[in-house]
Amino acid sequence: MSAAASVPPKGTGGYRPRRRTPPGTAPGTLVSDPTLPSATVRVIRYDATTFSENEIEADALRLPEGDDSITWIDVIGVGDADQVTRIGEMFGLHRLALEDVVHVHQRPKVEAYDNDLFIVFRMAAPGVPGASEQVSLLMRPGLVLTFQERHGDSFEPVRNRIRQGRGIIRGVGADYLTYALIDAALDHYFPVLEDCDNRLDDLTEDVLRNPRNEIVSDLHQIKRELFNLRRIIWASREMINNLMRDEHSAITASTRTYLRDAYDHCIQLMDMLEMQRDVAASLFDIYLSSLSNRLNEIMKVLTMIATIFIPLGFIASLYGMNFDRASPWNMPELGWRFGYPVSLAVMIATAAGLVWWFSKKGWIGNGKRRRRTIRRAPRPGP
Repeated sequence: MSAAASVPPKGTGGYRPRRRTPPGTAPGTLVSDPTLPSATVRVIRYDATTFSENEIEADALRLPEGDDSITWIDVIGVGDADQVTRIGEMFGLHRLALEDVVHVHQRPKVEAYDNDLFIVFRMAAPGVPGASEQVSLLMRPGLVLTFQERHGDSFEPVRNRIRQGRGIIRGVGADYLTYALIDAALDHYFPVLEDCDNRLDDLTEDVLRNPRNEIVSDLHQIKRELFNLRRIIWASREMINNLMRDEHSAITASTRTYLRDAYDHCIQLMDMLEMQRDVAASLFDIYLSSLSNRLNEIMKVLTMIATIFIPLGFIASLYGMNFDRASPWNMPELGWRFGYPVSLAVMIATAAGLVWWFSKKGWIGNGKRRRRTIRRAPRPGP
């Protein structure tokens, strides 16, 4: 399995995997992304009546003491492979799972290791449209261990519910906390898709009013973002389906009920994605049609102008031959006092006649055409 960096520069609209280990490297080889920060740890412990929250250094992390409380250890930053290795070995994380933690290009998935569940999902990266970052989660009874790429996440609403004791989260187990984190990551894709929808609305107005060349690049950018989001949401749906379907002892029946709600959220996101992809594809077709219609209008105007000036050029060239009156077949108007005004009047009349004819045929202007009179048969009498 190869390593990769997941968060791209701003504006790329997704994540681009990049190999960090050569082909054929032994499984379990950890090569971290040097652009990611080193690990800092936030530890939250709670039960129905107590709550504590601390931020500590990664080297100061210790195994939680055995009691009935739930411990959520959130490791932020996987840029130091040695730190991640020490933390993973402390909690008995499998070497292949550690490789997935450090190589942050994974698709959402679920893997079982003895009594542990290892889950990978992706959350929307703040400030980068269409981009995402990986969250790796280890769940076992009484413990949830998460690894994030960098600071800034979608989990603050979950932390506030734990701090304030709202809902049922402090009265249930680690499986419900796992569900809450996955659901929070999914919910934050709705604002991302709403932003894409607003951008598509703006592009629709631009396409209909003023089809600029920049619209093509904007449409291509949105289509790439939607493609990356679709890949993430599709894999997330399969991941949640596996959590509901597999009979794992760490997930209770009541939590599976909540997972069905998260599955419904995936379906809603997929519907929004498919609709927006169709809109983006149709906008490109409309853009090409608008360009074609605009070109046709331009060619139409130029053709009208050329058609009007063809007879005027003929008249001007005819009277510009300047033959003298030595022959009776030559033009007598060359020496006529009113020859020049009359020739201009003929040109103006010709141009006006052509404009009138084009307007009557509907080729310019609104083109008032004659309405066909539909004769209806008289109704029969009583």
